[in-house]
Amino acid sequence: MSTSAETILEIDNLSAGYGRQQVLWGVSMTVGKGEIVAVLGPNGAGKSTLLNTISGQVRVSGGFVRHAGTEITSLRPDRVVRRGIVQVPQGRRIFGALTVEQNLVLGAFTVRDGSRITTVRDRVYDLFPDLAAKRHLAGGGLSGGQQQMLAIGRALMSEPTVLLMDEPSAGLAPLLVERLTQTTRELAENLDMTILLVEQSATLALAAASRAYVLHAGRVVMHESADDLRQSDRLAELIF
Repeated sequence: MSTSAETILEIDNLSAGYGRQQVLWGVSMTVGKGEIVAVLGPNGAGKSTLLNTISGQVRVSGGFVRHAGTEITSLRPDRVVRRGIVQVPQGRRIFGALTVEQNLVLGAFTVRDGSRITTVRDRVYDLFPDLAAKRHLAGGGLSGGQQQMLAIGRALMSEPTVLLMDEPSAGLAPLLVERLTQTTRELAENLDMTILLVEQSATLALAAASRAYVLHAGRVVMHESADDLRQSDRLAELIF
C-alpha cells in the first residue's frame, strides 16, 4: 500500500540501535506531503527509536533516511532541524523553570529574523490560547495538557515541514486526547505539515492518521489505511 501524495519522508530498509543492541531491523516506510501517518506497536517495538533515528540521535547501521529526496541519514540533530524536521519528544521535556514564552523562543534557534519569530509565536498562541493566557508563567506550573501544547508549540517555532510526534497523548485525560487529535489534524490541513505520529493509543492515532504502520520487535509487520486497521482483527494482538 502506498500514498499518492508526494513523498516528503522516506525510510528505506533502516536498521539502527544503541551500541551492540540493534532495535530496528530493515524498517521501510513513506510519508506523503501534508499527510499524517501513525506508527503503532507495543512497548519495546522500536517506535521511539525510529523517531530518534530520523532526527539524528541514534546511530544508523544500515539503510537510509531521505527528506524531499535528499539523504539525511548521517546528519547531526541540529542539521536535521535546519532541514525542517522537528521532533516533539516523549515526556514533553519542556524547561520547567522558564516561562512559556521563553520556552517558545528557544524553539526558534534556527530563525535569525526577530520579526519572523514574533509572527510564528503569535501563530502558536492563536493555535493554543491557553499558552497565550499563561505566556509569562513558568512552564513547570502548567497542567499536563498545557505542557504538551507547549512542547508542540516549541517545535512549531522553527516552522518545520515535518513533525515527529512521540506519544503525545501519554498521561492526558480523554477530553484532552480528543483536543490533541483535532489539533494534529489542523496542523496537517491548515499548515500543510507532514506528521509522523508515534502512539501507544491506537484510538488517537487512527482518528488522526490516514495510514498506519505497525512495528513489532523492530520490524514493520503491518501497513494499512486507518479505516482498514480499525476493522482489523489482528490489530489488538499486535499492539498489546
